[in-house]
Parts: sequence; structure tokens; C-alpha cells
Amino acid sequence: MLIHSDQGSQFTSMDWAAFLKAHDLEHSMSRRGNCHDNAVAESFFNLLKRERIRRRTYRTRQEARRDVFDYIEMFYNPKRKHARNGMLSPLEFERQQELRQEGV
Repeated sequence: MLIHSDQGSQFTSMDWAAFLKAHDLEHSMSRRGNCHDNAVAESFFNLLKRERIRRRTYRTRQEARRDVFDYIEMFYNPKRKHARNGMLSPLEFERQQELRQEGV
């Protein structure tokens, strides 16, 4: 599993590296001085927490994975409208972009 973060001291410490290794996690980090690398990911994870996983307790990692997969593939991508996409879902926005490119 991949964990993405900025270059804050808490994410560059030896303790954090040990935690990641102990839990078989891979660290991904934004480039130095480029805080916008994280903007899309932070927005998505904020929505995921607020709309799906806050106040839920998963009995197993597999149960959590299934629920997050369901959120992304059954709701977020096909149905959730985004103001930055002209109030289209991500899938509809991509479909329209593909149609525009084919028309070029």
C-alpha cells in the first residue's frame, strides 16, 4: 500500500520510516517546495474521510479495502459531481475530454 505525504519533519523521521517498514507500506513524497503536488490527493482523502470512513470501525483490513473500493468505484468516480469539473463526475468529465480529443 502506498502512503503519500509532504516533506514535513514528521514524514521524514526515522520513526516514520520504521513504522512504514513494520506495516509493509511504501512512502511517496511530494517534491520539495511544491505544495500543490498534494492538493488533489488531500482533497480526495478529505472527502473520503468525511463522506465514508469517519465514525466507522472496520473489523479487518479487507473490510476497509472493500468499503473504500466501493466508495471510489461505485460512487466517487461515476456519480460524485465536482465543481472544478463543471459539475460532472470524474468518469463523465473524462468521457467528455476523450470525445473532444477525438473531434480534434
